[in-house]
Amino acid sequence: MDEPIQKMEKDCSAIVDAQFPEIEAHAKVGRTTKALEQLLVLEKQTRSSADLASSTRVLKKFIQVTFEAQDWKLMQEYIVLLSKKHGQLKQAITRMIQESMECLEKTPDMKTKLELIDTLRTVTDGKVYLEVERARVTRILAKIKEDEGNVNEAADIMQDLQVETFGSMEKREKTDFILEQMRLCLLKRDYVRANIISKKINIRYFKETEVQDLKLRFYDLMIEYSLHENEYLQACKHYRQIYDTPIVKADPAQAKKAVENAVLFVVLAPFDNEQSDLIQRVYIEADEVDTPVYRDLLKCFITTELMRWSMIEQIYGPTLGQNTSLITGDEAARKRLKELHNRVVEHNIRVIAKYYTRITTKRLTQLLDLPDKDCEEFLSKLVVSKTIYAKIDRPAGIVSFAKTKHANEVLNEWSQDINSLLGLIEKTCHLITKEEIIHSITKVI
Repeated sequence: MDEPIQKMEKDCSAIVDAQFPEIEAHAKVGRTTKALEQLLVLEKQTRSSADLASSTRVLKKFIQVTFEAQDWKLMQEYIVLLSKKHGQLKQAITRMIQESMECLEKTPDMKTKLELIDTLRTVTDGKVYLEVERARVTRILAKIKEDEGNVNEAADIMQDLQVETFGSMEKREKTDFILEQMRLCLLKRDYVRANIISKKINIRYFKETEVQDLKLRFYDLMIEYSLHENEYLQACKHYRQIYDTPIVKADPAQAKKAVENAVLFVVLAPFDNEQSDLIQRVYIEADEVDTPVYRDLLKCFITTELMRWSMIEQIYGPTLGQNTSLITGDEAARKRLKELHNRVVEHNIRVIAKYYTRITTKRLTQLLDLPDKDCEEFLSKLVVSKTIYAKIDRPAGIVSFAKTKHANEVLNEWSQDINSLLGLIEKTCHLITKEEIIHSITKVI
């Protein structure tokens, strides 16, 4: 039985070197068709010989000849034709596509550019070895659509790229693409998809010093998302990550801005165990940066003392009013200012619950500077969230912060108190006896 014929690799560089001058001469005098015909013959020889270097040179020459002739239609036809040739080497096709991509910025008009982009996207579709080139061309198309004002279309185009699965794309470029997808989704106001896309990025990658710019872009986008969702605690965490970036710490102005925003949003966040822990960490960071007003505001929330909203507005209002997140006139800013007032009231209720077991509703409204209805609303909210325990006796006008105890609990506490008392009595008797013995010995001596 005859053995199968195997394609043998042959070096065609000498043939290519010999024919290229003649092909270039034809192209210079306008005989483009003649030059392309010679290139087709040469392309078949190099493809049959499996000579990668020569095949790459020939395919790139097709692009160069058609570009010099400014025949963009012909260039697109040859891109499609050559990419479909049986036995064409993948690396050679990749170099041809890359060569044609360099011509995108040199197209005479937008129509020609879009046609070339469409051809490149068609040729690269479904080819794993051209996934990076397809992604780059797609990003160019998305930028064109965005510049035209079609943000939704640009976002949809970018979302078709699953770059996280591209093994041939470098990690930095991959992250850059995902950040661009997030940005377009936020512009489109598709916040759910933006959050889903953000999960594709491993934040441990941002520990590398050479990707600090990507880290700042990522957290800026996440802050935009968190503020839209009113997730103030998350916004605080993102600002802390920004502050923890070396290039930000090296710039006093950026560091100050990051810490100030971290302080603002940790204060705006509803009280819970995580917020209580984070506020202590942010206070330490505020000491590292020259932000006396924000640090003092934070200290007010850490100290278990009552605050007057009128005094907070008077002391901290002018400085807080300069923060971009609280600029007057913006609906979101007005909402955050109201939230700040709510946090002051909630802090005061927690302080009152700590020092009072019972208090009249009249006295409570005086301490909180709120009408009865609002006081009850805030109390109910904190009770529901299990931040405090309280019961309101409306007919009597009394609020009780002491939790009603079961009979067994009262008995257990009484038993513990008795045991503690007996222990103290026994210890006291022992000390008295010791003193008497020492005194009697001293007296005898």
